[in-house]
Amino acid sequence: MKKLLFLVAGLLIATATNAQIQRPKLVVGLVVDQMRWDYLYYYYNEYGNDGLRRLIDQGFSYENTHINYAPTVTAIGHSSVYTGSVPAITGIAGNYFYQDDKSVYCCGDKTVKSVGSDSSEGQMSPRRMLASTIGDELQIATDFRSKVIGVALKDRASILPAGHAADGAYWWDTSAGRFVTSTFYMDKLPQWVEDFNAKNHTSPKFDIKGSPQGVTMTFKMAEAALRNEKLGKGKDTDMLTVSVSSTDIIGHRFSTRGKENYDVYMQLDKDLAQFLKVLDKEVGEGNYLLFLTADHGAAHNYNYMREHRIPAGGWDYKQTVKGLNEHLQGKFGISPVMGEDNYQFYLNDSVISAAGLKKQVVIDESVDWLKKDPQFLYVFDEEKVSETTMPQWTKERMENGYFRGRSGEIGVVTRPQFFGGKDSPDFRGTQHGQPFPYDTHIPFVLFGWNVKHGSTSIETHIVDIAPTVCAMLHIQMPNGCIGKARNQF
Repeated sequence: MKKLLFLVAGLLIATATNAQIQRPKLVVGLVVDQMRWDYLYYYYNEYGNDGLRRLIDQGFSYENTHINYAPTVTAIGHSSVYTGSVPAITGIAGNYFYQDDKSVYCCGDKTVKSVGSDSSEGQMSPRRMLASTIGDELQIATDFRSKVIGVALKDRASILPAGHAADGAYWWDTSAGRFVTSTFYMDKLPQWVEDFNAKNHTSPKFDIKGSPQGVTMTFKMAEAALRNEKLGKGKDTDMLTVSVSSTDIIGHRFSTRGKENYDVYMQLDKDLAQFLKVLDKEVGEGNYLLFLTADHGAAHNYNYMREHRIPAGGWDYKQTVKGLNEHLQGKFGISPVMGEDNYQFYLNDSVISAAGLKKQVVIDESVDWLKKDPQFLYVFDEEKVSETTMPQWTKERMENGYFRGRSGEIGVVTRPQFFGGKDSPDFRGTQHGQPFPYDTHIPFVLFGWNVKHGSTSIETHIVDIAPTVCAMLHIQMPNGCIGKARNQF
């Protein structure tokens, strides 16, 4: 009897010793820039069986996923997906924003050099992002044994998702016609990247980002990273972040309908199908966890909408800035408005101070003047948005989107389907940035490892993606995360 007890105890100890946290070999984050949620179904009958339709038919879809901040733009969307946070915490307040009365780019970093070219397009890093990402937390959880790589044509779409502790982030330098990185990550390109560039470079200035070819190039680079970095082949979970940028640039030029948008989504479907086959072969079907989402949506073109008697239009923000400065010049003798971006007006502190004025007086006067413009539903002092009368869901998005010192002092919300840009009968494109469903409703689909087929219409937010993935990996959520882990129902 004692021998049996010792044997059972020994087996239990051995089992406990050999037990390991169950994680996939690889996590793949796929962001499709400017992909409205309804594109999952608008083109569904046109998709093949092995790309986007495979994700929908076999994965789990959170059908009611919304962005819970404004402005809804690329840099913020990519940072929020991977940090589970909002501009109020991450500090990524736009693609461009003003800091210390100077316009800055979200990833611009003059302290680093380009690696792979001599261009300023490589002088980039994630230093302005103040929160950690999924990849950062995965590195911490594995004592930095994991590999984390980011790939995209846009620099911000590669850098911000990959995070601070990434082993590499690669983006396209248009002036050089090749993929580059910066000294934030390494001093020279790996040989496999040099080899890839030698085979896949384009002529300088070729607009690959605005072509369906850019989709193919992105996935080819992602596949090269997968194979050459041996992602998913080690003992610890690795991560590959991929962002498709061409969909956004084509959308801006040709809007949400028509041949150009159709062509780029058919290319996306084809290239995704090939990428999934490579993942199945290299990592193993069921051994990787993939999620698909977007950084923002897009409004339909206002001329297209007006053809069908639906209210829509363009807002000439340059004229508004000019008019506001003229009004303030007449009132106070200064023109302190540096510009408008992200549906926010930025005031120059030094100009106001030199005139001996209190900033709040200038803000109040500006708000009162802007409120007279019927194009705006709401105009508000960003510091006092909680005191502004507007629907709660709008107010929450505005609060989440404001970062003092980087966001503008005054915010506006236009009427639905009205967006920034001079109204023209010849305009074919679109924009995004507002807190309305066409900009905020994005796809979120889980696929692969430990994912069952299904869907839910329970309201989910972009900030829920990171904690959901981290919960599946049994790792801590990013340090600025405000989202909630979501179950598969």
